[in-house]
Amino acid sequence: MSAIAGIYSFGCESASAEEGGKMMQALRKYPADRVCAWCEGSVFMGCHAQHVTPESVHERLPFYDEQRNLAITADAILDNRSELCERLGVRQERRQEIADSELILLAYDKWGGEAAQYLIGDFAFVIWDAKRRRLYGARDMTGSRTLYTYQHDSGFAFSTVVAPLLTLSSLRKELHEPWLAEFLSIRSMQESVDIGTTAYKHINQLPPAHWFTMEEGKRILHQYACLNEVEPLRLKTRGEYIEAFREVFSQAVTARLRTHRAVGAALSGGLDSGAVASFAAPSLHLQQKPLYAYSYVPVQDFEDWTSPALLANEQSYIQSTARYVGNIHENYLDFEGKSPFSEIDIWLELMEAPYKYFENSFWIRGFYEKAQEHNVGVLLTGARGNFTVSWGPALDYYARQFRRLHWLQSFQGLWSYSRLTGSRMSRLLPVLLKKATSLDSRASLSRSQRSPVPSLIHPEFAKRMHVEDVPVLSGTGWMKNADQTRKEKFSNLAIANKNGVVATKLSLRYGLWERDPTGDSRVIRFCLSVPFEQYVQNGRDRALIRTAMKDHLPDDVRLNQRVRGVQPADWLHRMIPCWDTFMGELQMMCHDLRTAEYLNVEFIKTAMSKLRHPGPEQASDPNIRLLMHSLIVYRFLCGFNDSI
Repeated sequence: MSAIAGIYSFGCESASAEEGGKMMQALRKYPADRVCAWCEGSVFMGCHAQHVTPESVHERLPFYDEQRNLAITADAILDNRSELCERLGVRQERRQEIADSELILLAYDKWGGEAAQYLIGDFAFVIWDAKRRRLYGARDMTGSRTLYTYQHDSGFAFSTVVAPLLTLSSLRKELHEPWLAEFLSIRSMQESVDIGTTAYKHINQLPPAHWFTMEEGKRILHQYACLNEVEPLRLKTRGEYIEAFREVFSQAVTARLRTHRAVGAALSGGLDSGAVASFAAPSLHLQQKPLYAYSYVPVQDFEDWTSPALLANEQSYIQSTARYVGNIHENYLDFEGKSPFSEIDIWLELMEAPYKYFENSFWIRGFYEKAQEHNVGVLLTGARGNFTVSWGPALDYYARQFRRLHWLQSFQGLWSYSRLTGSRMSRLLPVLLKKATSLDSRASLSRSQRSPVPSLIHPEFAKRMHVEDVPVLSGTGWMKNADQTRKEKFSNLAIANKNGVVATKLSLRYGLWERDPTGDSRVIRFCLSVPFEQYVQNGRDRALIRTAMKDHLPDDVRLNQRVRGVQPADWLHRMIPCWDTFMGELQMMCHDLRTAEYLNVEFIKTAMSKLRHPGPEQASDPNIRLLMHSLIVYRFLCGFNDSI
């Protein structure tokens, strides 16, 4: 794992080692096992390396191949090393030790610009092809690693994070207002529609599943993969689907255990993280390693206000998984004294931009801190499992059966679902009929749909930035076609981009690599290829993983359809002791002239007047979310202006 940076000067001008040195200096806040740079002619490359895999310990980055006249700097872990070694003709005796970066270089030498599509794993890299005087870079299919770029009249620069680019003398730090307008106007968790842009006017980012070339000032950008384009998989029996699932999922988990350090996992009481742990822990046992599991639990004085169908404290289910699977060292963490409010400045510095996912901020970062104490090199998650391995919305499936006039099968399935979930038919039937008869449920998702301007953005700023022309990033609303919504989750690169930014920047800060087997490109393609009916069976939602995890997970977890975990239900409870401070800062924000250009201060004041003494049960109140988002943007703008 590495933070990389570099400069390419156009024409005959040499790359500035001094400018390159300043970029590398900006990376010193991250821990490193080795820091190296390479400079020749018009190109400077640097690497701030953290050793995670056994091969990385002896890896030299940047690496220059004299024979091929190619240089590379990379932030990469490859998961199809054996396949690549075979296709690239790597000698058997070298296959265990060859570095991932060298495999990437050999792939480029063989396939040129198409090299990225042959790579599976998490990566961002840049290659200097001296013969062609070409810079070539790529980002992995699911956007797990980041690459920011800056181009000006006489050169081009790149970096894993934003800060090194801001040290360049030719770059003027300016707020990119169109990005901020999209951030404020999009209601979902996505930050912007144009994922090539950032919060900084002159800094772009390479989108997931894209490569670029840069030759003497001319940049070509190309998308090399689209994960939702798959051929349907037709097997003879359900058993064959189950075996195929286990094979591809096991392959994805095993590939992500490649580290000479300890292995950790974020573990909840559900199917996704439980499935990951159930495959990882036995494999680690053979290596005489435990699996360190990190689980969030509410603070002790929290009184659960959630409905009987929700579970604020999943500890009993987590313990059941740990006992059944074995070789799991549990860590139950309540992060007392921490809250989304206390985390704002830390996250703004980490993310280098405003963010929306504040509710989970304190425990996500807390997992990294604890894993760092255990010398964890790889932290496993199941973050994308809801739309891959554990997908299977029963009501949508039975609504589809109803539309196809398979009424008996639809009602029989709904009856079985009612018994398994404990939900009354009188409540489920109207939902099914509305899904089945709604025009929205039959329509494909359109990116031309428009959204009214949300109240968080100032109306004049919205008008000036034309946000009424911003397409809606479709969510997972219950009236949407579930199959199409799912496919859009993988075609919409803004989602992958957000996840990758968080994973990359937290990984670099704490010296460990977040890895998600449920987001493996092979797993995604397999799951999208499986017919809908394999995901819903006899009232069982998420039926494929429930069946496949037999003998891997305990039945109380594997077959649970009665309750689901909710994290973190106590986020507002944690903020109540500092509520007056929070409201006081919002008052200051409302009098800040710079902020008033962007935020709808009148609406914020109205929301504040309704929330003088909130209770923990108001955690899902959209007005509170709006206040938190506005404060995060306010602090970013204050920090942005102070640093100019």
